[in-house]
Amino acid sequence: MSNQDDRRLISIVTPAYNEEDSVHECHAAVAELFRGPLSNYRYEHIFADNASTDSTVAILREIAAEDPHVKVIVNSRNFGPLKSLWNATQAATGDAVIPCLAADLQDPPEIIVEFVKKWEEGFDIVHGIRADRQEGAVLHFIRRMYYRGIRWLANVDIPLNSGEFQLIDRKVAQVLAEVEDYYPYVRGLIAACGFKQARVPYTMLARKRGVSKANWYGMIDIGLNGLISLSNVPMRVCMAIGFLTSGLSLVFALVSCIAAIIAMATGQQTPSPGIPTLIVGMFFLGGVQLFFLGFMGEYISAIHSQVRRRPIVIEQERINFERSVVPSLAINRKAS
Repeated sequence: MSNQDDRRLISIVTPAYNEEDSVHECHAAVAELFRGPLSNYRYEHIFADNASTDSTVAILREIAAEDPHVKVIVNSRNFGPLKSLWNATQAATGDAVIPCLAADLQDPPEIIVEFVKKWEEGFDIVHGIRADRQEGAVLHFIRRMYYRGIRWLANVDIPLNSGEFQLIDRKVAQVLAEVEDYYPYVRGLIAACGFKQARVPYTMLARKRGVSKANWYGMIDIGLNGLISLSNVPMRVCMAIGFLTSGLSLVFALVSCIAAIIAMATGQQTPSPGIPTLIVGMFFLGGVQLFFLGFMGEYISAIHSQVRRRPIVIEQERINFERSVVPSLAINRKAS
């Protein structure tokens, strides 16, 4: 084995919110990896707690007191999983970083060994590809359709069925540290960096402990964020549909006028007033306009949040970092 100071450092980020049933097992699984197949590497395991209301923070304090490899960031409130792991990723100091290993271990920790092998082969980004999922058929179908939709609409090549469970090289992490994004869509920002990329397929497991904190609103919010962050296609589609609808309306008006003129010229009875058609048209156009305004509102909201430059995350404290007090609340806070 190499001298400890010469071993490369791997950082693993685990976001946590009310995961008192899972954090012990997650910590133990990572520690076992670095006692076994990854013993030639040093590591730091950063838990980013999103203001848990159960005993998660107390458990993490105990773990950190016993294991110096464990570092903890405690947020002042729940800022959401993506912002929390993004902030923690920027606090990571490893030669390679795993941006997200879920505390519930649905992403198997042993896949990190395969990530590291690809990294050592010279790949800068190693995507974890969820080739299969142990989850309900309806949710599985929705996720598949969403991933395909994002891949089709995005202006960058996001690997199909990839998530935040992946490995990035230090130089990729440094590029991401320069990105100022109020609501970072992490997998998309990583894919947009380019560099040499590889993929490792695996099966996403069912949750064994605790209860999932994901809900439909949160998943829709993340989904819309990914769509808006990576593509202007929705706005182009809205413009095209608006143009087409206006064109069809003009054609319909022209045809109606011609039909009325012909009827008058031939002495036929003119068509009766189209009140039902008018009502249907008004509601249709009103619905289209509201739909488009909603899309525009999403983009404007994203711009509004970005230009106000509020902090992505406000930290309450850091544990086992060189400095436990955070000196700044900048949007993209550098590591302590």
